[in-house]
Amino acid sequence: MARIHILGSAAAVNDAEHDYTHFLLIGEKDSPVLVDAGSSPLGKLQNLGIEDEALQDVILTHFHSDHVSGVPNMLMHLWLLGRQAPMRFYGLHHCMNRLEDMMVSFSWNEWPNFFPVTFHRVSERFNAPVMENADFRITGWPVQHFIPTIGLRIENKITGKVLAYTCDTQPTPSLYELCKDADMLIHEAAGEGPGHSSARQAGETATRVGAKSLYLIHYWVWKTDPTPLVEQAKETYDGPVILCQDYDVFEF
Repeated sequence: MARIHILGSAAAVNDAEHDYTHFLLIGEKDSPVLVDAGSSPLGKLQNLGIEDEALQDVILTHFHSDHVSGVPNMLMHLWLLGRQAPMRFYGLHHCMNRLEDMMVSFSWNEWPNFFPVTFHRVSERFNAPVMENADFRITGWPVQHFIPTIGLRIENKITGKVLAYTCDTQPTPSLYELCKDADMLIHEAAGEGPGHSSARQAGETATRVGAKSLYLIHYWVWKTDPTPLVEQAKETYDGPVILCQDYDVFEF
């Protein structure tokens, strides 16, 4: 079965035990897919026994520092390690344009013998194709955050199971299609307010879309115990609720 490795679970203020929210998809046939880039994705891939050159696809949900800050160091490290395999980035125009500008500010065009990198821009519309390989079919759905942001619907092509990831968003109609009948709903729980959702609201969405299970992520950790979030989500959702932690592994 496919696996999702949680590489980070924190919202925008992380701590020593929780990195910024990002995760790795590993299928049965193709190369892994990284979704967002926390502080040090490469070190975590190394801990999983994954060779650097195996990672070729990176999806970035939006251009906030807690979701893209690991990219410049990751690219620099791979270059210094002699990488030759290509790398592909996927995201909205808003994100890809700024990512390219950020790399220009680091003068990456002057790094000699740099490996091929391409940027694939995703349309900001419902059910927009993001990428597809032998394991996964991934589509993007605009959600309601402070800047253009996409949630992801990830279909396991072998089992037919669906993982839905809301990314950073307040409740919004696009979620109800993005997450419909998901086997796994990974929902942010940074707290109720503009651009974000509470655990209770995550439960409401899970109930409304008929999700089979709910996984809370992107929650506040700084001098805070996040464990009560599970009970808060259970106030509005009767299914299983799991609080994602760094280095958790789930199958779907």
